[in-house]
Amino acid sequence: MEDYHVSKFVHFQGRELGLFAIYDGHLGDSVPSYLQKHLFPNILKDEEFWTDTNRSISKAYERTDQAILSHNPDLGRGGSTAVTAILIDGQKLWIANVGDSRAVLSKRGKAIQMTTDHEPNTERGSIENRGGFVSNMPGDVARVNGQLAVSRAFGDKNLKLHLRSDPDVQNAIVGPDTDLLILASDGLWKVVANQEAVDIAKRTKDPQKAAKQLVAEALKRESKDDISCIVVRFKG
Repeated sequence: MEDYHVSKFVHFQGRELGLFAIYDGHLGDSVPSYLQKHLFPNILKDEEFWTDTNRSISKAYERTDQAILSHNPDLGRGGSTAVTAILIDGQKLWIANVGDSRAVLSKRGKAIQMTTDHEPNTERGSIENRGGFVSNMPGDVARVNGQLAVSRAFGDKNLKLHLRSDPDVQNAIVGPDTDLLILASDGLWKVVANQEAVDIAKRTKDPQKAAKQLVAEALKRESKDDISCIVVRFKG
């Protein structure tokens, strides 16, 4: 199991922030473990966090990746996806991702995908422009240079020339029609569709139990990947 997560509320400069993240690691757990400790602090200490949140999240993702790559030879060899959500005063959500960990928001019970899955086939142009290639060998999954099944990641020093680590960033207002947010690694999304996940999570008042039910459902459907899941509920 190479997944790490963050799920907590903190008081920061007079505001309440909910910090939620899933980091799905590969080639060991050193990179997701580093992200768990450093990515949110790097976002929050950016001087533009309140004035240009989108830009400060993007900058912090890039800065954190640079730190991983220059840290020491061992740390940067492995890699990780990331999906992060920052809830400001229970009213505004900022969601960012790199890789194929996904965030899905439910409004009036309808699933809205808030992230983009960064997969080699959909970003083939950018990989080839950087001198890399996309191959389905070995196996039947498209991989960067035949090795990695995501087109953006933290770390992965050996592939970094051909990979991006800039996030897609989205925001949303949390209104009375906003039910819940699900963050999960691809072990869930490979076998459970967005709307199905929302339907399952909505049936359970307790968000922790809802997350456990989603994981159990993915296991029942024989997901072969690491499965991590966080459910954030916005109303009773």
